[in-house]
Amino acid sequence: MAGYGALLAAGTLALQWLDYQRMARLHSGDIYVFLVAAAFLVLGIVLGVRVFARPEAHAFDGNPKAQTALGLSGRELEVLHELAAGHSNKEIAAHLHVSPNTVKTHVARLFEKLGAKRRTDAIRRARELGIVP
Repeated sequence: MAGYGALLAAGTLALQWLDYQRMARLHSGDIYVFLVAAAFLVLGIVLGVRVFARPEAHAFDGNPKAQTALGLSGRELEVLHELAAGHSNKEIAAHLHVSPNTVKTHVARLFEKLGAKRRTDAIRRARELGIVP
């Protein structure tokens, strides 16, 4: 029984091999076109990944030299980051757990140190210096 099964398997394998050989001879041009197209597809994907890959973003350090030169305190930096996020004085006070008057004082000092008249000027100047992202 096992010998008969092995013969049937060998015969089926031989018939499949012959069918493959016949198909390969009849459609050899199509097979070559497929292989060339697949090679160009792989080449396009590899080149696309390399050419259009985004450069690695370097870590934002907040320009410590500019912070030191301006004499910004840690709390003023926190207020500046909150300003850049677009928060109001009340929202900043709630986030930092201080009074709104304290926030106003920090904002006024930031305006002096950055040479700004408005919030937008202060944020623009801080971004130019690389203090806030």
